[in-house]
This record gives sequence, structure tokens and C-alpha cells, in this order.
Amino acid sequence: MNVAPRMEKMMRCGKSMHLHTSASLQYIQKQTRLRVVDNSQLGKSAMLEGRPPKCIHVYNKTGFGYTGDKVLVAIKGQKRQAILTGCHQDQKPLVPKFDTNNIVLIDDNGSPLGTRIHVPIPTMLRRKLTDMSRPKGADYTKILAIATRFV
Repeated sequence: MNVAPRMEKMMRCGKSMHLHTSASLQYIQKQTRLRVVDNSQLGKSAMLEGRPPKCIHVYNKTGFGYTGDKVLVAIKGQKRQAILTGCHQDQKPLVPKFDTNNIVLIDDNGSPLGTRIHVPIPTMLRRKLTDMSRPKGADYTKILAIATRFV
């Protein structure tokens, strides 16, 4: 079967072959769907309903999020802050790539809403989260304390 005449006919009719030509995203940005990996009540109920949280803001200068960045998410009609603990994008050397974009929900002072993290988190987060913690501000080292496995 010759494909060229059929493709030529489709192009004349204005139809395309529906081939994906864009590259996969290399970062987290607005409207990206995320997966809650802690055992917070809000995160569990949103994931069971099939309505995962969406990123609505990334707290850095570029607006693109990477592993360890703080994001604002919309989850079940609420705005919550979260820390990216694993990304699906291609990573730098010695940083693991995950199957999904994982987050841990936090409150205003940096404490996690859940008491346990179900997936392994990258060891590079130890250095990044301790650098982000402030004596009178947010304390992100509590996320490292509730994590049970590191990659």
C-alpha cells in the first residue's frame, strides 16, 4: 500500500496526520499536573478523586521549576504551597529522573502537612533544603525528617 498518495490527499483536504512534533517539557511551569506523595489528608483525597493538583506559580526568577523548588498549587479549590521532590524531566548528572512530577504539601512556615513520604526523594535535596531553611522563617528540614528513603 502506497502511503504517499493518501498523505497527499489528506494534505489537500486540510487534514494532518496528527504527528507529535513538539519536544517534551524540560521543566515545571504553570498548569503542570503534579502528584502528591505525602500522606496528608488533602493530598490523598485529591488524588483519589482523580483531580491532581496543578501548579499555579513557581517561586523563582525564571518561572520554571526544578527539583527542590517551591511552588504554589491549586488543590481541591484551595491554594497550597509545596516543594518539588521529583521531576519527570531530564535531569543533571547524578540527579534521578522520576516517572511523575512529585510534590510534598507544606504550610506557611515550611512544615509538611503529612507525616510520611511514600516515595524515595533525591539526596541532593538534603543540601538544597538546608540552604533554603531560615532560622526565623521556613524550616524545610522537616521534609527530610519524614522521608524514609533516599535515592
